[in-house]
Amino acid sequence: MTTLLHICCAPCANQCIDVLRADGFQLTGFWYNPNIHPFTEYRSRRNCLRDYAQSVELPLLELDEYALRPFIREVAGDIAQRCVKCYEMRLFAAAKAASEGGFDSFTSSLFISPYQNHELMREVAERAAAEFGVQFLYRDFRPYFRAGQERARELGMYIQKYCGCVFSEEERYLKPSRRIP
Repeated sequence: MTTLLHICCAPCANQCIDVLRADGFQLTGFWYNPNIHPFTEYRSRRNCLRDYAQSVELPLLELDEYALRPFIREVAGDIAQRCVKCYEMRLFAAAKAASEGGFDSFTSSLFISPYQNHELMREVAERAAAEFGVQFLYRDFRPYFRAGQERARELGMYIQKYCGCVFSEEERYLKPSRRIP
């Protein structure tokens, strides 16, 4: 079965790739992440993925648009609910690319993160699948999250400290410090 794997970053993707390949899926990676800010972060994640994809012989399709402005327009009306818009932008693009590319299914490395809303992502992906007439392949990759992070460190991958959008970066720095004064 041919599957298009939307990839948010290489550290999140490495275990997804291994698991899906072990299950017999023929994979192609897909890069589209309009939420990532600033541009230097976007470029670091994209370039790390390019290098990793090449090293594991993963074909990679890129919708390589630094689309911060469209992302901000989508979420500006309700910043607190930005994640659903972010999921919609990325997963609908993945479903469309899978349909147009003749893939049997699509999924996303987002499903490895214990920090994402899996139920909401799954609902969005199923709507995208229905709209574009392609199967959504659900896998809960969360049990592989720590192993993926460990492998990323072993390989010297660029590892980010926030999901990607300017608002998540802000929240990261607003959290109380855990250091003892």
